[in-house]
Amino acid sequence: MTAAQRRREIGRLLRASLRGRRADVIGLAVWSLIQAAPAILSGLLIARAIDEGFLAGDTSTGFAWLALFAASVVAGAVATRHTYLRLAAIVEPFRDELVTRTVNAALQRSTKPGARAETAGIARLTQQVEIAREAYASALLVVQAFLVSMVGAVIGLAALAPVFLLFVLPPVTVALCLFFAALPGMAKRQRGSIIADEQIAETAGTVTGSLRDIVACGAEERVADAVGEHIDGQASATTQLARFTAIRTLAVAIGGWLPMLLILGFGSWLLDQGLTIGAILGALTYASHGVRAALSTLVRGLGNTGLWLFVSMARIVEATHEPEPPTAAGEHAPSRNPDGHDLFLGGVTFGYGRSPEPVIRDFDLVVPEGDHLAIVGPSGVGKSTLAGLICGLIVPQAGELRLGGVAMNELHPRVAAQARVLIPQEAYVFAGTLRENLAYLRPEATIAQLDSTVDALGMRSLAVRLGGYDAQIDGSMLSAGEAQLITLVRAYLSPAPLVVLDEAACHLDAASEARVERAFAARPGTLLVIAHRISSALRAQRILVLDGTKLTLGTHDDLLSRSALYRDLVGHWGGGTPLGANGRIANGAASSVGAHAPAAAPAIVPGTVGHGRIRFRKKADPLGPFYVGTKPVD
Repeated sequence: MTAAQRRREIGRLLRASLRGRRADVIGLAVWSLIQAAPAILSGLLIARAIDEGFLAGDTSTGFAWLALFAASVVAGAVATRHTYLRLAAIVEPFRDELVTRTVNAALQRSTKPGARAETAGIARLTQQVEIAREAYASALLVVQAFLVSMVGAVIGLAALAPVFLLFVLPPVTVALCLFFAALPGMAKRQRGSIIADEQIAETAGTVTGSLRDIVACGAEERVADAVGEHIDGQASATTQLARFTAIRTLAVAIGGWLPMLLILGFGSWLLDQGLTIGAILGALTYASHGVRAALSTLVRGLGNTGLWLFVSMARIVEATHEPEPPTAAGEHAPSRNPDGHDLFLGGVTFGYGRSPEPVIRDFDLVVPEGDHLAIVGPSGVGKSTLAGLICGLIVPQAGELRLGGVAMNELHPRVAAQARVLIPQEAYVFAGTLRENLAYLRPEATIAQLDSTVDALGMRSLAVRLGGYDAQIDGSMLSAGEAQLITLVRAYLSPAPLVVLDEAACHLDAASEARVERAFAARPGTLLVIAHRISSALRAQRILVLDGTKLTLGTHDDLLSRSALYRDLVGHWGGGTPLGANGRIANGAASSVGAHAPAAAPAIVPGTVGHGRIRFRKKADPLGPFYVGTKPVD
């Protein structure tokens, strides 16, 4: 992002914060005019008090004019209170917008393939947001105070005698031009100082956590030199920034003090032109308490908080900027819509890190629209990896994935988000109302739709126990199974035609799981289930068995005769009880299919999946927790 682009984006954000709150801006302008009353009337009333009162020997008239001035000060104080309220109504929503922008950008980066969570980055950026908020409020106050005082002084001087403007406006114009010309250089050096501070903090944190290694390797001098470079850079940036203080002081001297010297120097000439001593004192009042004070506040405010505003906004804009995806000459960004939602995988290969053996190699699969496919296999074989590939959470290293005939990378992000939904084993419930959690992927869902889905998935008793749709909930008050029910309802309500259940009901009892899967199977669209019970596989139209680099696809009856691994899995899930070709218990044996094993069943060994004669050690899932669906793109 270039410096010019950064400046334009900062300007756009600041202008948008004002345009979006026209009523508050107009209210601010109205109350500012009332607040300007003392600045406008001060010189005029003092001149009248002197000329018509004290110099004329009429002290009562002089005090009357001063009392009128005091009344204007009271009115200005009341207006100041309302001015602050209008400023708060502008600044606080601006802060909320920056927080939303920052967190959204961090989440988007963190959920990209191969990315890591940016907790430290979010913390730094939210600190920059708070700095920007305070600096924005201060800058608005400074600019508003300058305009009020300067406009009031100019109106008052013109009312006293237009000739006074010749002594005030030219020096003020020169001072403002000098100050604003120096601002870009000041901002550049302020930014350099902040970046140097961050580098020192980051380096110091790394060194502190590695002291033993540094000493053991004898690298003290090398590390000291590296830290010293950052310290020297910060000192240099601070020194250069301090030099600009002279420019600020010069601007205040030219625009604030020179007008008063000119008025005093030409005092005799002004008296010869017929002006009174009261008029000259009134002009000095405007020049000292209006012009000089306003200019000094502007230079000091923008020279400090204004720079912090620009620098912090620049850091936020840089960190939240998402570059446009590269496209060939003459092409537009991908935005094709799928024709249906059939799924095609051709020659797909994916592996984690630098492992020489991919988790999935040369994988071919076609899932027609409306299919109900169960995916089975030992733990660690790549079932969740396949789910991540299908849902776009990870990108294949080779091969292609198509949804509705369109390559995944050619789908518009909004279209892709609305076309598929993944429900992982780790259910995510956020703090909010039950309605907000259930309707997160379809905010416009009606009560009737909520009721129908809740009843279909067997969540009615839980909704009643929680206190209804408007009850406040969070993940800590729910069991694992209850949290899974909420995320399953959330996914069912979504408009996505492709649903992937990655052991999404593993914490439910067998009867509840069966009810959920039957509801999803009856739901229009395609259903992919990563099964952890044989009952899930038996309910599917087709079953895909993953066995390392080998895969076998077919019905339950086909796989019993074609796949030794599937026969082992069936025996494993059935607790060693043989199943017939139709999936039922052979020879009238007691069944554990579709229900929990009896209490006397062998306990699951910690760190393993399942029980009985076959145990597959569970490998850590490299995907980590993925939440239900993707937030629709604005």
